Amino acid sequence: MEPKYADVIIDISTKNVDRVFQYRIPKDLEEAVQVGCRVAVPFGRGDTMRTGYVVSLTSQPSFDEGKIKEIKELIPGAVSIQEQMICLAWWMKERYGCTMNQALKTVLPVKAKVAPKEEKTIVSLKTKEELKDLLSEAERKKHKARIRLFKALMENGVLPFRLTAEKLGITGAMLKPLGEKGILKLQTEKKSRDPVKDYGRMDSGPLLNEEQRLAADTVIKDYDGGIRRTYLLYGITGSGKTEVYMELIAHVLKEGKQAIVLIPEISLTYQTVMRFYRRFGNRVSIINSRLSAGERYDQLERAARGEIDIMIGPRSALFTPFLRLGLIIIDEEHEGAYKSETSPRYHAVEVAGMRAAMNHASLILGSATPSMESYHRALKGEYTLLTLKNRAKKDSRLAGVHVVDLREELAEGNRSVFSRKLSGLMEDRLRKKEQIMLFMNRRGYANFVSCRSCGEALRCPHCDVSLTYHKDGILRCHYCGYEVRMPKTCPSCGSPYIAPFGTGTQKLEEMTAKAFPGARILRMDADTTSKKGAHEEILQAFSEGDADILIGTQMIVKGHDFPNVTLVGVMAADLSLYAPDYKSAERTFELLTQASGRAGRGDRAGDVVIQTYAPDHFAITAAADQDYGQFYKQESLYRKMMGYPPEVGLLTVTLSSGEEESLMRAMADLHKGILKEFCFEGLSIIGPVNGSPYKLNDIYRKNLYIKHESYDILLKVRKSVQKREKEQELFRNVNVQYDG
Repeated sequence: MEPKYADVIIDISTKNVDRVFQYRIPKDLEEAVQVGCRVAVPFGRGDTMRTGYVVSLTSQPSFDEGKIKEIKELIPGAVSIQEQMICLAWWMKERYGCTMNQALKTVLPVKAKVAPKEEKTIVSLKTKEELKDLLSEAERKKHKARIRLFKALMENGVLPFRLTAEKLGITGAMLKPLGEKGILKLQTEKKSRDPVKDYGRMDSGPLLNEEQRLAADTVIKDYDGGIRRTYLLYGITGSGKTEVYMELIAHVLKEGKQAIVLIPEISLTYQTVMRFYRRFGNRVSIINSRLSAGERYDQLERAARGEIDIMIGPRSALFTPFLRLGLIIIDEEHEGAYKSETSPRYHAVEVAGMRAAMNHASLILGSATPSMESYHRALKGEYTLLTLKNRAKKDSRLAGVHVVDLREELAEGNRSVFSRKLSGLMEDRLRKKEQIMLFMNRRGYANFVSCRSCGEALRCPHCDVSLTYHKDGILRCHYCGYEVRMPKTCPSCGSPYIAPFGTGTQKLEEMTAKAFPGARILRMDADTTSKKGAHEEILQAFSEGDADILIGTQMIVKGHDFPNVTLVGVMAADLSLYAPDYKSAERTFELLTQASGRAGRGDRAGDVVIQTYAPDHFAITAAADQDYGQFYKQESLYRKMMGYPPEVGLLTVTLSSGEEESLMRAMADLHKGILKEFCFEGLSIIGPVNGSPYKLNDIYRKNLYIKHESYDILLKVRKSVQKREKEQELFRNVNVQYDG
């Protein structure tokens, strides 16, 4: 049914934007009125004409049709980027159940007051002869600083102020009287903070193979025909998805449009970004959490001024102020990093879809392991499916995968962290001067510290988790950052028999050094990459062959391309398999497939060793076979049987409070209210259950999971909870978040 009504925000310059007004769309404007466009509408009792912005379209009136006024006209002219972003914020408010203020802060981040970067230069206003006379006078009066300055000006004429101040001891106070006499001037120029200084050589990019060309041409043909769709580019690891992205960006840029490329923060490396810089030069910029406030500010300003055409970054890059947006690309679209964990709990894929629709832009989702939701939509025809089944390099082929049953290793007397298969292959690669990656998705030296006498584990006093032991003798909470030195006796019973258990990346590094004493080892995890630029330093060193073995968490298996890596060891494939999450099998399959994709990307064959206690689990067997279809088929059956997305809709309501008693009362009231109000709607309700972890930074959390096939029913439930939250005194000290 065609939409007949438009929800309109009036006068968005005012602070009160938390309400929309519904208007009827006249017949002659039905095709022209779109989300984001500007309209003139009668407002108030006197029907004063006001400017409004369409934030949504519907075929259902929200109140008595006879009282709904009609849109007067469409106001011509482009909508400003600020107006467009406010419309996007309204959509996010409605979709994710947050406040308009929270949505606005997300799409229009408050710019920190960052002083512009200034470069000062000292410019001589005198000729060399005149400077010579001034030098003679300074020498006569023994003005040492002026002597140094005049000599330098005679040589160069223009001097960088900062360097001159450092090397010659010149101050601004000393320059002031010289400026007043017209001898010199201090010139100030604003400089942009560019996070990537070296653009390297420009190139036109490689020729696409047949599969890549077909995928790119499918999108280009639609684009040139005025058709804008969402495309799922499913390509195995090493199939050359990035080359397809760049071909599409080049086409869009020719049309005078702009592009946003989203990459998970964990994959946003120098190596990845430089591929775009070498193709498109200084029309590219990046934004990420490791940039300084000044660098972030400058990149957004450059985008707003139209000085750049491509922005690369994590999910926050989606809100780059481009007004001529023609293409959005989300690489590794399956990544959990695209889901915000704070309100609004938006998913970048959904918001990108709305932003693309508002700009009449195309959206590309790329992955070697598509999310269940995206692949489900592609099979239903909601997305256009594009596939790359082969590796892009002719000599490159998928690695051979060996699944090792750790139960058998233990039964045959091998108590080492390295299986016999992995150990033998590591010795072989070290002998051949080839590189190795060891993946362990847990940082630290040991998982926890426990007392052997009373069995108590040392826990964080602020979070409901055990502390992780690090090699420096410090116990750390990986959630809130709490630290305490390793005690000599058990705090519970006083026993001296207290020791660390389990293995993390630090301990694996130590074990590897002992087992392979001649090997050069690098470690990459949250501890070794806390300093700005540390990611790039470690990856660059490994890329240049400064290490034989790279040990790390999942940040080493995402999107990197090291041609000399011919062996990848997955140390404990089960770590993510039994997490308390219905997506645990999907996440395990993704990690193992991505890890396997790091081996054999050059012209030499690669091997992958997956060490596990569950070698027959379908997520592990499918990853070993690099068979996404096999995994999707079995996981879909499980989701259908258990009633989980994408088969049904899932709404998670999270209540949190620093007062445990307040949390309990509010959750009990909420649960009872939903059961009473929606008892005939066929909802499936799980919970209330404790959050994981239950206590986080002294805040207690409880979840309620509500499932239904209809999104509209879940939306009704959410709006009912929001109403209860506003009206009930019980919720005064309780925070409510919605996910789904």
